[in-house]
Amino acid sequence: FCLLQGCWFHIKQNVLMNRLKASDDLCLSVPDCLARVRRYIVTKMGEDWIFLVLLGLTMALVSWSMDYASARSLQAYKWIHGELKGNVALQYLAWVTYPMILVMFASLFCHLVSPQAIGSGIPELKTILRGVVLKEYLTLKAFTAKVIGLTAGLGSGMPVGKEGPFVHIASICAAVLSRFMSIFSGVYENRAHNQEMLVCACTVGVATCFAAPVGGVLFSIEVTSTYFAVRNYWRGYFAATFSAFIFRVLSVWMKDSVTITALFKTNFRMDFPFDLQELPAFAIIGISCGFLGAFFVYLNRQVVLFMRRPTALTRFLTKHRLIYPGAVTLIIATLTFPPGFGQFMAGELMPRECINSLFDNFTWTKISGSPDPPGLGRSSAWLHPQVSVFVILILFFIMKFWMSAVSTTMPIPSGAFMPVFILGAAFGRLVGEIMATLFPNGILFDGIVYRILPGGYAVIGAAAMTGAVTHTVSTAVICFELTGQISHILPMMVAVILANMVAQGLQPSLYDSIIQVKKLPYLPELALGKYNIFVEDIMVRKVKFLSSQSTFRELNNLLETTSLKTIPLVDSKESMILLGSIERTELQAVLDWWLSPERRAFERDQDQGSPDHLHTFIPSRPKRLKRPVYQWPAVNLAVTARAGAAIEHGSTTWEEAELEKPVDMEQIRIDPSPFQLVERTSLHKTHTLFSLLGLSHAYVTSIGKLVGVVALKELQKAIEGSTRSGVRLRPPLASFRDASRKAKKHQPPSSTPSSPTRDRDLWEEGMRREEELVIRESNKDIRGVPGGDTAPPSPSSTGSTSLERRADGTTQDLESPSTSSPLTASPPTSPVSPILTLSSLQEDIESEESDEPI
Repeated sequence: FCLLQGCWFHIKQNVLMNRLKASDDLCLSVPDCLARVRRYIVTKMGEDWIFLVLLGLTMALVSWSMDYASARSLQAYKWIHGELKGNVALQYLAWVTYPMILVMFASLFCHLVSPQAIGSGIPELKTILRGVVLKEYLTLKAFTAKVIGLTAGLGSGMPVGKEGPFVHIASICAAVLSRFMSIFSGVYENRAHNQEMLVCACTVGVATCFAAPVGGVLFSIEVTSTYFAVRNYWRGYFAATFSAFIFRVLSVWMKDSVTITALFKTNFRMDFPFDLQELPAFAIIGISCGFLGAFFVYLNRQVVLFMRRPTALTRFLTKHRLIYPGAVTLIIATLTFPPGFGQFMAGELMPRECINSLFDNFTWTKISGSPDPPGLGRSSAWLHPQVSVFVILILFFIMKFWMSAVSTTMPIPSGAFMPVFILGAAFGRLVGEIMATLFPNGILFDGIVYRILPGGYAVIGAAAMTGAVTHTVSTAVICFELTGQISHILPMMVAVILANMVAQGLQPSLYDSIIQVKKLPYLPELALGKYNIFVEDIMVRKVKFLSSQSTFRELNNLLETTSLKTIPLVDSKESMILLGSIERTELQAVLDWWLSPERRAFERDQDQGSPDHLHTFIPSRPKRLKRPVYQWPAVNLAVTARAGAAIEHGSTTWEEAELEKPVDMEQIRIDPSPFQLVERTSLHKTHTLFSLLGLSHAYVTSIGKLVGVVALKELQKAIEGSTRSGVRLRPPLASFRDASRKAKKHQPPSSTPSSPTRDRDLWEEGMRREEELVIRESNKDIRGVPGGDTAPPSPSSTGSTSLERRADGTTQDLESPSTSSPLTASPPTSPVSPILTLSSLQEDIESEESDEPI
């Protein structure tokens, strides 16, 4: 009985313990479930489709808000003009003052908040996608200035566009969202991933401007990308489609439209949109738009260059920043004043009204001089009782041409796509009206007469002109998405391709032209005939570097004389084996800490054996502290002045001693695999690698030895046909070191014909070299320090170095990785004789030009 009683007690105890354990497990599972749910949500929130949805939704809201605000502003503008009807003076005053206030406000606001918001934005974005970092370009301040400035500019009625600035706005939104999404996923801290998100932002920017997702994706690929990653294709289409859908849904929700339709809907006939006999007219439109687009780019660049010239007028306009945009707005508003000259160029029409009227189905030459037919609407502004339709269209095109070219140079957020789009539509409409006049009864086909549609010509002209200015073909897709009809897609593609063929042979695209004017570090396209040039022909052999035995003095001199972002590290000055590269910020932090007052105090306390500081001092890397300069009161005694001088002398002595110590490279973060090329890498392959990987520079090695460097500047000069110093490149066959060249090695070199100019240049070169040698020897005698500036180049680089000195004769640019340095990638050679004759110097230069060893 006792045994059974004990067993029963143990059974009850075990059951009770199991119940308690189960209840504890149940209590612990609730926090675990919450943690799992939180991790799941965080993981899902970090996925790309969430980012794209947020980006598309944000940009659709911003685009619709800007369109709504600018439309209300234009309505108020026209209402004021209509209410003052009967008083021409007040009408003119209101017509001119209203846009001037808005434009000057946009200019002032952007200047105060973020000057980076001025202009289009696509050229800078092309540079960013190339791997270049532009400061303060993708910030919230730039976003605010761009949105408010662009809304004011669009609401003024001036010929400025929305597409370019909105691409900039979308890229800023993507950058800010990337920083926010980095909370949920660490992939958004990756620079390469952020670049891909910027590409998607370009598609969203174009798609929400025109409600054209397909054309937006294709246009962003053509404009911003040299090489497009296929993995970004679905991202671009997803974000563009979602943003365009939300953008049009908002219009339906606000009763602006009945359903989701095209932005500029047309009603061309679909059964027989055009006849084959009209194809020559479409081709003429394309070719003419090619010439006109190239001239537009040229005119825009000349205006910008004129404003950048250092003249008294430009200095005055730069000092008073509001005068230029105010004057341009005043002139444009005066010429478009409807009761004045504007009645002869449809000046009362706003940009959106111009497009809708130019795309209508009426033939204006047939209704001119007769009562307006029903449904004509705002197109009646193109009809004047005393002036022909052709005169009005020609005046409109000429006046709007230079107005658009000048207005896009104002210091406000402005694009050129829509102004050029309107110009192309006007030119196409002009050709269409001419065709309707030549064929008044239409074109006979299969026993049926089909009339000419001038509106179709306007659509083709708009696509061709924008394609010529931007050097893109996707404008044809954007046009048929804008109009909602694909009937004219074939002649549209023919005209766009012809316009591109003409324009690309005459001028760069508008965005590349702005890049050239602003001198942004963007790599141009490689032209034909550059395939026989190699890296050894364009690289710079005098490279600034650090070795594993470099001292802090050498490091300090290197940082003071260069502005390089990365500096190569070699094993030693003799072997020149490339070990890696070091960021400038890392080296600057090491030098600042090495000479910091904190470290000096720590060293002094350590020498004195103070135990308090030995354990509390932690070496840090603060910003370099400037030595304080004390201003002693005039009443101080001479003893105080001598004490201060002694302290200053002791500090300087300590710094001088510390600068002679070697740098501990093991304590520095080193990139062990910088991008490298070999000497025989072709220019074509180098251009491909720089474009594909977004490189800023690449080191040239030979069996692991650092022999040169190629930066973006050198590559750009080589593509343009010259070296970094401006000297034309040698013929491609001059750099070949093959068997055929070695077989001809002993043949007498071709002599260069002598001339008075060449002899004078050679004598001047000889005198300059002699002076440099004397100065170098005197400096060496005075300092008595080996190395430094007296280290001559190696035999392998003698020809290149001499060519650089002969071509430049000046100190090289500090912003390029190819700047000359006291630490050169060259062992010493035999000294040069100070006596240089004309014949010896001529032979020396001929040897350098032919790349033969001296």
